[in-house]
Amino acid sequence: MSASGEVTRLLQAYREGDREAYDRLFPIVYEDLRRIARAHLRRQRSGHTLGTTGIVHEAYLKLVEPASAGFQDRNHFLAVAARAMRQVIISYARRHAAGKRGGGERALPLEERDIPVQSQAEAILDVDRALARLEEFEPRLARVVECRFFAGLDEEETAAALGITTRTVQRDWMRARAWLREELEGQASPGEA
Repeated sequence: MSASGEVTRLLQAYREGDREAYDRLFPIVYEDLRRIARAHLRRQRSGHTLGTTGIVHEAYLKLVEPASAGFQDRNHFLAVAARAMRQVIISYARRHAAGKRGGGERALPLEERDIPVQSQAEAILDVDRALARLEEFEPRLARVVECRFFAGLDEEETAAALGITTRTVQRDWMRARAWLREELEGQASPGEA
């Protein structure tokens, strides 16, 4: 059985209540999850505090929750993992931004290639806020951004994860990037995607 087929089989077992299936799944998708985390980290500057392994393990804890058991297949799982990783990164950025306002937490280097939360916390939070606004009126565009930007999925993988065509992914990706660019520059208003 292919790795993708094995992932789908284990996700089905997990949906049906076999909690051990998720533990068997994790080693199979671990490198995919690390690839997703590394894709995001490549976009960051140096001066690190959050590493690839840390992001993957934090996302794992989010994904193991019973509410996450609705995974359809490998691509859907990876799309949800991308969202979980985004949440981990945003959580770290929020903690750092709170520290700037007196929260007082000290950043500790975890390992490997890390996200420079200190120098980019506000920018990361700005992107997250803009993406949340986009999601309010164009949820599919926001999912495409999560898959392409946060998960590092290519157009075909994104299309499979979201159940849409590759051409739709291409159009949505172009629209989402344009809207986010304008939003981050302060020129867009909700509904102008």
